[in-house]
Amino acid sequence: MKASLILPFLLSGAALAQSPGTFTPTGSMITPVSGYTATLLPDGKVLFAGGTLGNQPVASAQLYDPSIGGFIPTGDMTTPRFGHSATLLPDGRVLIAGGSDVSSAELYDPSSGTFTPTGDMVNGGYGTAILLADGKVLIAHDRVPFVAAATAELYDPATGTFSVTGDQLLIWGGDQKAALLADGRVLLMICCTAEQLYNPASGTFSLTGRTTRIYEDGFAAAPLANGKVLLSGGYTEEGNPEVSAGAELFDPGTGTFVPTGNMTVPRYYHTATPLGDGTVLIAGSQVVGFVDIAIASAELYDPATGTFSRTGDMATARFGHTATLLLDGTVLIAGGVGLAAQGLASAELYEPPAPIPAPVLFSLSGDGGGQGAIWHSATGQAASANNPAVAGEALSMYTTSLVDGGVLPPQVAIAGRLAEILFFGDAPGYPGYFQVNFRVPSGVTTGDAVPVRLVYFGRSSNATTIAVR
Repeated sequence: MKASLILPFLLSGAALAQSPGTFTPTGSMITPVSGYTATLLPDGKVLFAGGTLGNQPVASAQLYDPSIGGFIPTGDMTTPRFGHSATLLPDGRVLIAGGSDVSSAELYDPSSGTFTPTGDMVNGGYGTAILLADGKVLIAHDRVPFVAAATAELYDPATGTFSVTGDQLLIWGGDQKAALLADGRVLLMICCTAEQLYNPASGTFSLTGRTTRIYEDGFAAAPLANGKVLLSGGYTEEGNPEVSAGAELFDPGTGTFVPTGNMTVPRYYHTATPLGDGTVLIAGSQVVGFVDIAIASAELYDPATGTFSRTGDMATARFGHTATLLLDGTVLIAGGVGLAAQGLASAELYEPPAPIPAPVLFSLSGDGGGQGAIWHSATGQAASANNPAVAGEALSMYTTSLVDGGVLPPQVAIAGRLAEILFFGDAPGYPGYFQVNFRVPSGVTTGDAVPVRLVYFGRSSNATTIAVR
């Protein structure tokens, strides 16, 4: 069946009703740990792993299940750790790497709820991890005691091993942030003098222009659908301690930072979460000079206008928390530190004014499972058992919930391997839907039901299948 015949039948749906931006409490964490990681899984649950309890690292992990609005236990990590990284891999597993005084790494498998060791890191310790466009994971070290430079490293899921890549040009003690750019490079942000870019093609780092801010700790960063990166707030101890309400944008086209509108209040140790409509939710903060004071206010950044505006307050004042965009378009706010400097186990959900659900892939059966409505780009024929795809071939499909006019590409995983994205944009003749063209990667598993999944801003679609020979 050709795409021109099957797609009009499949593309149907109703608009979501709008509601004001509000926070509502949800179930509390099992244990009020701090320094944990939060990772959205393909099935919509959120994995919380590790952290500290009473200043001791823990190996425990737990899941937030949106279907019950609460937390449930899962298997423990093989090693207690905090200050580690957690990265969702294209095959749906989660890479847990490093941490304070830890060089080991392990993998969480959602299908079994268990952690298993994988290869050891080259350097270990603290690090900032990000999934690259080729499916490998870059780990850049942000705290390396007693050394002037550090070699970044790459994790290859195909081999389960780490290897060295280029030397970083800047090493600072602090909370480093990373953002994947539309061209596949990585922006690493940590301080006020300069930032650095990692180029996977050459395995090297280069410096960007100087930032416009002087705030070296507690800032937040968020990639935008327009390809820029938003940096907001932060704290400095130079002169009089000060928290900033300022914000700026990194422009990959010029390699420079430019100011944008100010936040409604100064913030640090807040969160910045891209939402499904392209705006960014900014939530919480610590109050400078008062380590035991948190605020509950939140606001939205609109890239179209470059301005911030207030939204509803959180149910609980907090900072140092996590904020995870869920599949239904709401945001899970969990943990952190509240008033009187107490660790928080509470969690809450933010409902945007117009929640945008995760992308959807269409299937020939119309139920979102089984043989996908994915076709050979050259012929328009479905990539089915009677007409399978081959490695290197271009395929096409339609999806939902991408940001109109966005330049940051989605990721397409075929049997756990990332495909090269050839094109994405409006679906011709189908307003509100998007077309994605991609190339079948080499070495992909063959068969009549090879799974395909799309990931956009960390949220996974449902999985459909194609045939590959």
